[in-house]
Amino acid sequence: MNLAKVLGRVVSTQKEEAMTGMKLLMLGIAGPDGKLTGGSVVAVDAVGAGEGEYVLYASGSSARQTVVTDGKPVDAVVMAIVDSWDIDGEVQYKKGRE
Repeated sequence: MNLAKVLGRVVSTQKEEAMTGMKLLMLGIAGPDGKLTGGSVVAVDAVGAGEGEYVLYASGSSARQTVVTDGKPVDAVVMAIVDSWDIDGEVQYKKGRE
């Protein structure tokens, strides 16, 4: 799993039929401090994430292990919305307290 922040949506009107109805998100990859590293990835949203939220995403063959993406040509999937995280007991992020 990887940590990322939802930067926005990706809209594609022409796509593989198996991808019809899937919401695509542009993610900025984040480090443990929550700061963006400069990398990005487009992922299928399996949990209803929104812009500005921190999420966990899986990539590679693991991305095809959700109910939404099973058997689909997907390389990245958002599978959790982050509520908080801490490092060594120090809160790094808490949703709603940005």
